[in-house]
Amino acid sequence: MVYRQADQLDFTIETTPPMPLPRRVLMVSPDHFDVEYVINPHMEGHVGQVDRALARRQWEALRDTYRTLGFEVHVLDGVPGLPDMVFCANQTLPFLRGDGGRGVVLSRMHAPQRRDEVPHLARFFEQQGYALVSIPDEVPGSFEGMGDALWHPGHALLWGGYGFRTDQAVYAWLARELGVRVVALHLTDPDFYHLDTCLSLLDAGTALYVPAAFDEAGRALLHRLIPNLIEVPEREARELLACNAHCPDGRHVLIQRGCTETVARLRAAGFEPIELDTGEFLKSGGSVFCMKLMFF
Repeated sequence: MVYRQADQLDFTIETTPPMPLPRRVLMVSPDHFDVEYVINPHMEGHVGQVDRALARRQWEALRDTYRTLGFEVHVLDGVPGLPDMVFCANQTLPFLRGDGGRGVVLSRMHAPQRRDEVPHLARFFEQQGYALVSIPDEVPGSFEGMGDALWHPGHALLWGGYGFRTDQAVYAWLARELGVRVVALHLTDPDFYHLDTCLSLLDAGTALYVPAAFDEAGRALLHRLIPNLIEVPEREARELLACNAHCPDGRHVLIQRGCTETVARLRAAGFEPIELDTGEFLKSGGSVFCMKLMFF
């Protein structure tokens, strides 16, 4: 079932099936990263303004952080002509079935400039033994993987953002195909064009969020299901993409450097922030979460 209103909820997080946290990380090398077009508000004024040498150092620092935390990092080479492929959270949605089978749903990218990225990720996952699942032709609209579809930590529950890059109709199909509940959240502010720019799930009961990114129904769903919601200041969310942080283990939170108030709130909640500079990637509208894909 897809839930769009709080009064539809007939479950709690604790009653959803468990699902292990993924321990492998996929990243795409930034060799061809640049801002060559404008498909979100953050890209405005940044075409041709990327310092590639600096971007490489920032990317390597993120890669090394995951390795230091004990994660297995896989690197896929970037492809000429696909400058946004480095944001590898968007092209697929990895999943586990109840019988232990692994698969990925292949994205149907909204922007034509990014559609050729998907086959490269599909080949990688096929080599890893994943089943490839394509959205049927009869299901309308676009879908941008883990940019908009987020697994609840430790549970087979999917949070799905829609309104800018992903069509809400896709979630009804996903719920049936994967056999999971989907909580659908309507995104209303173009600065927060993906769910991963305004919601960061930290552990089973805690998340960072930007209230202004959601409509009233979305805020009600979040408050009903997540007991510890940490509000991110709008300036840090809009200018530094503070909500594009990532907590891979329920403890450490990788976040853009300079999100002072967000970092303080994370520490007060018992998390360990790790501040990283992703400034070159912010020019394209992405930060930590966009630059990696967790898989099983």
